[in-house]
Amino acid sequence: MRFPTDLDYESPVRPDRRLRGRFGRPRPERTDLREGAPSPEVAHRERVGRVALAIADAIAAAGALGAVIAWSGGTPLWAPPLAVPVILVANKVAGLYDRDDLLINKTTLDEAPQLLQICGLFALVVWLLYEPVTPYVLGSWQALTLWLGSAGLALAGRMIARRVARRLGGPQRCLIVGDPHAVGALVRKLGERRDTDAEVAAVLPVPAGGLPNDLTTAVRTAVRRGRIDRVIVAPRTTDAAEMLEVIRVAKLEGVRVTVLPRLFEVVGSSVEFDQVDGLTMLGVRRFGLTRSSRAVKRVFDVAGSTLVLAAAAPFMALIALAIRLDTPGPVLFRQLRVGRDGTTFSMLKFRSMVADADRRKADLRHLNETEGLFKIAADPRVTRVGRWLRRTSLDELPQLINVWRGEMSLVGPRPLVLDEDAQVQGLDRARLHLMPGMTGPWQVLGSTRVPMSEMVVIDYLYAANWSLWTDMKILLRTIPHMLSGSGR
Repeated sequence: MRFPTDLDYESPVRPDRRLRGRFGRPRPERTDLREGAPSPEVAHRERVGRVALAIADAIAAAGALGAVIAWSGGTPLWAPPLAVPVILVANKVAGLYDRDDLLINKTTLDEAPQLLQICGLFALVVWLLYEPVTPYVLGSWQALTLWLGSAGLALAGRMIARRVARRLGGPQRCLIVGDPHAVGALVRKLGERRDTDAEVAAVLPVPAGGLPNDLTTAVRTAVRRGRIDRVIVAPRTTDAAEMLEVIRVAKLEGVRVTVLPRLFEVVGSSVEFDQVDGLTMLGVRRFGLTRSSRAVKRVFDVAGSTLVLAAAAPFMALIALAIRLDTPGPVLFRQLRVGRDGTTFSMLKFRSMVADADRRKADLRHLNETEGLFKIAADPRVTRVGRWLRRTSLDELPQLINVWRGEMSLVGPRPLVLDEDAQVQGLDRARLHLMPGMTGPWQVLGSTRVPMSEMVVIDYLYAANWSLWTDMKILLRTIPHMLSGSGR
């Protein structure tokens, strides 16, 4: 896309007739720093999103309270006047209706801890007000049910509301400005995402020497001619002042602004902001897990793998029978993988290929579709049952035994085979500080299409930002990934 720069930059300075004080003395010119009004399309999209979320919250709170009131012997008609004002005000104060305006990837799971706290406050307020306002009594178990029930309904309702809002609000047209390498990566990643409303309408790569003409004029022209809703800025490390001017111009045009901070590609998002006399600094957390965190993760792995193994045992027996009836060969496939700190272990899977698949690998290497890894979408070695197992990722269920034995974790870096691990060099090998996982951020993103160069970065950032809630979010996102049949 070509970005003409023949339009004059309209200065936001006040007209001359306003530049005189009370006694006719000339007043110094001032730049208007107010943010421009958003376009009608942007205002409509954001209004639809806020209304959809508010309706979902109101229904969740009133529905949960109505069920609890009926349980206590009262009439559910008390639910809306008690629930709706409290939950809407609490969520508004917490910023849960304005958060989506700032984001491209609007994920409901990231709000879960905050929603749980707000619903706990909601249950406490209702519990305190219930007896004085109504002729009924709310017990402790009913208050607990109201807390967890309203939180669960709010999460589900917000997921549905965001899908409806994406359909009703239309796409969000984005302009990407900055480092050419980052611009290309963002175009590809946004093009692959189907769960966001963002579409790349224009790009403006800025080479090392800068644009031959004024960058801010080019941005302003592109925003106006492309009907841009959001500007994504990917600054270089050496052009901070110029990119700050781009952000200012974009805000004057009334579009939303997103910045890609290159620093967080190294330290991740788990940093602590520190203020020293107005100077903002970032405290970077230690890499890897502390001893207590490792113990918590291990307890979570053992409990989770034991429960899932017990529940899935009959189903796993049926899968084993189907494999034996489909093709000759063993039920389980064992492969040597690299684990924590470079140690090797035998990883278990349900066999999804013919028995001599390894011997035929060299003949199929020319069909490989993924950089650094060996992946073929239509692999001729896959059996009929194996094709279904791989599509649903059910072939990985035996890895629960690896988790139970302490060789793997439920969530962690991708376990690599020996020749793939040999390609990981230097600081990227820090990913081996954690046990490999049955699933991970690479699995949710689509494991067959993530090149190794990006996968090791994803694993590094996972280790740098680990928390138990991060593991739980990845597990929750893995379930719809499996159900959608978007596995290998």
